[in-house]
Amino acid sequence: MERQPSPGNIASVLIVGGGTAGWMVAAALGHKLKGTGIAVTLIESEAIGTVGVGEATVPHIRAFNASLGFDEAAFMAATNATFKLGIEFRNWGRIGDSYIHPFGAFGRPIGTAAFHHHWVRLRREGRVGAFDDYSLPVRMCREARFAHPSPDPGSLASTFSYAYQFDASLYAGFLRAQAEANGVTRLEGRVVDVEVDTRGHVAAITLDDGRRLAADLFVDCSGFRGLLIEGALQSGYQDWTHWLPCDRAWAVPCANVGPIGPYTRATALEAGWAWRIPLQHRAGNGHVFASAFVNEQNALDRLLGQLDSAPMAEPRQLRFTTGKRRRQWIGNTVAIGLAAGFLEPLESTSIHLIQLGIERLLDLFPTADWDPLDAAEFNRLMDAEYERVRDFIVLHYCATQRDDTSFWNHVRTMTLPDTLQTKMALFRECGVVVKYRDGMFLEPSWLAVYLGQNILPHAVDPFAAEHDIAAAEAAAATMLAEIAAAARCIPAHADALSRREMAA
Repeated sequence: MERQPSPGNIASVLIVGGGTAGWMVAAALGHKLKGTGIAVTLIESEAIGTVGVGEATVPHIRAFNASLGFDEAAFMAATNATFKLGIEFRNWGRIGDSYIHPFGAFGRPIGTAAFHHHWVRLRREGRVGAFDDYSLPVRMCREARFAHPSPDPGSLASTFSYAYQFDASLYAGFLRAQAEANGVTRLEGRVVDVEVDTRGHVAAITLDDGRRLAADLFVDCSGFRGLLIEGALQSGYQDWTHWLPCDRAWAVPCANVGPIGPYTRATALEAGWAWRIPLQHRAGNGHVFASAFVNEQNALDRLLGQLDSAPMAEPRQLRFTTGKRRRQWIGNTVAIGLAAGFLEPLESTSIHLIQLGIERLLDLFPTADWDPLDAAEFNRLMDAEYERVRDFIVLHYCATQRDDTSFWNHVRTMTLPDTLQTKMALFRECGVVVKYRDGMFLEPSWLAVYLGQNILPHAVDPFAAEHDIAAAEAAAATMLAEIAAAARCIPAHADALSRREMAA
């Protein structure tokens, strides 16, 4: 049960760093702690840039926005947001392949067996098309349509969810206004020193103008540097480059061309992949690549060569090491966002991991006695989340048949985490997707990648195998017809965006 903060707990919280992570923390704490007497302060420096290229999200962001009382239309207008129903993956299994990982279900059970078991059986006999054809949100993506899900659980239009694609810097500003309205104080300055007491707690930070700022709880949102969690407290870092070798990215915006689709695109290239994220006012583009397999200039040229239109700004480069801190909560300091770890944005998980860190911090909000069990449980939960996201991202790379470059040969043949090996072995053997309590990617997500990248199980559910195959084929055909009919009743994504703008 969530612990309710009170003035008897701690008196002050200091957030080090702004950007999306810092202002998400500030907005959430400002809202939650309002009226408790606990002071919340955020320190940031305009001289220090933020990453600010994570513009695509997963559906969980809607719960975060709702918890802060945000009106969807106002939020979308303020951040130039578009709706997002999934991610299209091009050239991942084989060059020329394409599939969409939607925020929604595939088909429905036939008899007592899950749909994907029947689909595998029918696919082997050439009786069905692509797996993602049996998803309404996939159809909506391909036809550039959008409507909010139906509240009727019996309706096909209730079988999906949605997220947003937005300008991260504008979102940070939107959050800042909310946070300051709830009493959060923003200070301008750059941290030059961190004091650690005999308990191993951060006692205070010193700014470049000489100010000394003390607090009870510190939240490190200082980005890759991890000024507190690593620089002062030396958490240590788990490097996952051997599973996720991409360590660089170029990012550049360009103008939208054609209809704005309600989905993000990830295109596999020779030594990494490129993203395309359509916003209302532009498209965000980037190339995530492995510097061991391609040099930076060639990677930039590859990105610029595939843009839909001329660049609207100079390209920005990011350098990173995929992995996470060994401990994200030490003493009185909690790391959230890039200070806690980094997983490349292939499945739009960066903002979600910030949100999870905030939720876990609020669930385990500390008291003045600093019970070490709070930090231990936070670290256990966040370790599990990062590792499960890691496994899902690694799956995209290793579940490939590509052998056209040394990069793809490497990721196709590399040794995998034991946890992922177990998941893949179970699915390859009998089509079972491992389920777990914690972790954001549920069965439909795993099925999208397994089957979208041509991993078919050797055997299917016996109840599917015994079902009359002609009846299963007819049921699948009925599903396709129902999806097509439902899609025809859904307005264009552009019309949905126009209604949002007018409502705002």
